[in-house]
Amino acid sequence: MTQPPIDRAEEIARAWRREQPGLPVDSIGILTRIHHAAKLLADDRRRTLSRVGMDAATLDLLSTLRRSGPPYRLSTRELADRCLITPGAVTQRVDRAQREELVRRLDARPGSRTVLVELTPDGHRAVEQAVGGLLTHEQGLIEALAPEERQELARLLTLLLRDLNDRTRAGPAG
Repeated sequence: MTQPPIDRAEEIARAWRREQPGLPVDSIGILTRIHHAAKLLADDRRRTLSRVGMDAATLDLLSTLRRSGPPYRLSTRELADRCLITPGAVTQRVDRAQREELVRRLDARPGSRTVLVELTPDGHRAVEQAVGGLLTHEQGLIEALAPEERQELARLLTLLLRDLNDRTRAGPAG
């Protein structure tokens, strides 16, 4: 049984040029490859997180708290904003992490409706171990690129993401 080619973007673009000459196909060489890379990386990240004993949602919550700096505490609203999720999703993540004693809830001040979420010592240890294992593994995934190529790719992706964010926020019709 033959394996499909690793990079089908050029094959797809060539086929569209043949079938519909004049159709703009430059995006295929970029976006198809990004989509394929994203799928490979997402699958790899799931496997890697499984090996380090953490799911992506819990890692997102704990690492957001850890990156916030001492005292490693944020309001649920700040967590929702920084994790790019809904308040309901924050509640679910916090509930699960609290059951595992990785975070604790605190009232901001008497009479306030603000709820703060704080990393526990167990949560601190868990996130540092998981992030250390994940980032070490993911560093190996980019070793095919020289340091200056990594910087250039990061720069180009930043430019593309900024523009995509602006364009897609308005929807396809602009």
